[in-house]
Amino acid sequence: MTGIGILGTGSYLPADRVSNAVVAERAGVTEEWIARKTGIRERRYAADSEATSDLAVEAARAALDSAGLDAAQLSWILLATSTPDSPQPATACLVQDRIGAVNAAAFDLNSVCSGFVFGLVTAARLLAAPGPDGPGYGLVIGADTYSRIIDREDRRTAILFGDGAGAAVLGPVRSGHGLIGSQLSTVGGTEDLIRVEAGGSRLPASEKTVAEGLHHFRMNGRGVSEFVAAELPPAVREVIASGGLRNSDIDHFIPHQANGVMLAKLLPELGLDRARTHLTVERHGNTSAASIAITLDEAHRSGAFGDGDVLLLTGFGGGMSLGSALVRWDGPAARAHRKETV
Repeated sequence: MTGIGILGTGSYLPADRVSNAVVAERAGVTEEWIARKTGIRERRYAADSEATSDLAVEAARAALDSAGLDAAQLSWILLATSTPDSPQPATACLVQDRIGAVNAAAFDLNSVCSGFVFGLVTAARLLAAPGPDGPGYGLVIGADTYSRIIDREDRRTAILFGDGAGAAVLGPVRSGHGLIGSQLSTVGGTEDLIRVEAGGSRLPASEKTVAEGLHHFRMNGRGVSEFVAAELPPAVREVIASGGLRNSDIDHFIPHQANGVMLAKLLPELGLDRARTHLTVERHGNTSAASIAITLDEAHRSGAFGDGDVLLLTGFGGGMSLGSALVRWDGPAARAHRKETV
């Protein structure tokens, strides 16, 4: 018996660094106010020539290189995004073509900021299902370009978001390693907290919806904070228990990089005192579905994870959705595979 775990990671950030000074001027606030409210100092915006698929392709290539795999070896591609290139086709199909993943089935997944964790758990379960050729390999990508849907005069949202993409390659690892626990949930009736109202079948695009700014991302920040404070601690306890572990067994905590100040208030409630919490929000802002994947990649490339370390990845986003994954890191499996395939 084998597990399904992470064999490689990758990420991509656009070149354009956007400081608090730039954001503050349009949002009608000060640089200091943004830093005090969010802990963010800068974020990246995609170039005019870049769409979500472009960011996703770069992160995918980096993850495949990290894992020592060719794209043709992939069986699945799951792209978590709430800012697709277009309503149809799935942006994952564009990525599949551009990286040469000729044998992979590809589809998009939208759980907003928790999308990467939802994709990770879904891909692991797909790979664990019986197949004639064994589990195969999967690619999970989180990619978003929120600079295209934020209202840059709305200080509640414009100060938070940036663009980016992160990815992970999944495949066979030693038994007892890889994904060892997960918790996915949706709390319906909270759809008003995070929303883009127009552009779908309920409110198709029209001159009126554009004039009223209904294609912009909107968020009830206080409501989101209250939801996360109430719902996240019990969800974290549940996922840790699902892996037969205790809080003290968690070595690394990689949360959704929503808001640095909110995370600082939340951490004591989670009881993860022994874990090393990885944060990138100060430099990248909130990159939605990409934030956990980018942070995971930066931690991996820094050499933070040791063999057998337990990682807790936790996301929360529109819907409202909550997703957590427990991963026992299998360093030798990834290194051995890389030696065989490179």
